[in-house]
Amino acid sequence: MRAVDIIVKKRGNPLFPHGEELTRSEIEFLINGYVKGEIPDYQISPLLMAIYFNGMSFSETGVLTDVMLNSGSTIDLSGLYGPFVDKHSTGGVGDKISIPLAPIAAACGLKVPMMSGRALGHTGGTLDKLESITGYRTDLSVSDFRRIIEKTGFAMTGQTKEIVPADRLLYALRDVTGTVESIPLITASILSKKVAEGAEALVFDVKYGSGAFMKSQEDAERLAQSLAGTGHAMGKKIVALITDMNEPLGNTVGNFLEIEESMDVLAGKGPSDVTELTYTFAGWMAVLGGITETVDEGKILAEKAVASGRAMELFMENVQLQGGDTEKLLADKNTRRSSYHHVLTSSQDGFIAGIDAYKLGLAGVHLGVGRNRTDESVDPDAGIIIHFHKGDSIKKGDIIFDIFGKNEESLEPAAVLIEQALTCSDRQPEKTPLIIKEITAL
Repeated sequence: MRAVDIIVKKRGNPLFPHGEELTRSEIEFLINGYVKGEIPDYQISPLLMAIYFNGMSFSETGVLTDVMLNSGSTIDLSGLYGPFVDKHSTGGVGDKISIPLAPIAAACGLKVPMMSGRALGHTGGTLDKLESITGYRTDLSVSDFRRIIEKTGFAMTGQTKEIVPADRLLYALRDVTGTVESIPLITASILSKKVAEGAEALVFDVKYGSGAFMKSQEDAERLAQSLAGTGHAMGKKIVALITDMNEPLGNTVGNFLEIEESMDVLAGKGPSDVTELTYTFAGWMAVLGGITETVDEGKILAEKAVASGRAMELFMENVQLQGGDTEKLLADKNTRRSSYHHVLTSSQDGFIAGIDAYKLGLAGVHLGVGRNRTDESVDPDAGIIIHFHKGDSIKKGDIIFDIFGKNEESLEPAAVLIEQALTCSDRQPEKTPLIIKEITAL
């Protein structure tokens, strides 16, 4: 077997202009050879480009995912009682849903093995938010991951070098070959990590809009269909929700700020949009885990988990088990802010017509919320508080945004972007639904 022959097969020829489906042995030969260093970048690069242009079937993508999954170690949850259900978001601005969702789902009787990522570009990272809690550790060993899941029903960890090394290598190559947007490659990247953590069923939040990776609803649906179809081909129960990310989620964008807002959700006092998505995902997770028969029943269960205080108890217990200082967390809530502060006020009476999530996310990068390179640090106390949202009435002089930066110099460029993100109108705009479509593969 030769790498070049497999590349040509996927690239296409006069008889098969759109390429042919690769076999498991061919995919194993290329991916395993690449991980071992036996096949060079210059041969994997044209393979990625061939996949980008010619795509992959669900079964073919499933094989790629499985080969990537088995390129390194996986998390063994045998001996623990499930059901093991997780949720994954394709990323957005102010998207803190995973943080309150995990303890709520655990309080409903599910086990949530959650492997999350860091901020890159304008989208926030769950690990950065959690690590803004003093002492909180996300570099868990497999034994610690298992132990914490057993005690609290969920645990939050990052990807290690040993878990799905093929994804780490391929992602870096995709980034420099212009193939990041390939639906099959995105699907394999996401699913390989999620299956590696031990999840039996998955709910995906596939976002579209200015602040999302997928800018159009059509592209988001293509990715959702790919995740559902490929996951189903791998024997997993999958639900993908298409959600709107043209506007930032909730009232905060920032690391510790979003921890505070997550705690508000757990206390039953969160913003309506964050609460709606959290309960809906919890409802679907309950259905996939066999806890309830309908999503509405699952949502009621989630609401009870919050009202009883059990979800908050599990969150605080998890913070302690993962090294966090719970006393300091409670003392810091609503008081911990960067000293570099600026406010933006309304210049007119009227209504908020829109807040562009992408521009607000870019402002967050300037402030220190996100990062442009993986080796950059983030500022846990930087961020933006949003006091008004689309459709809200405003008066001249109202404070619309509180802005907190990593230093004085970060405030001005961020403020310019935030002003550009804001659109006002004399007429009240119609509010659009958060959840656009549900795609299931059960």
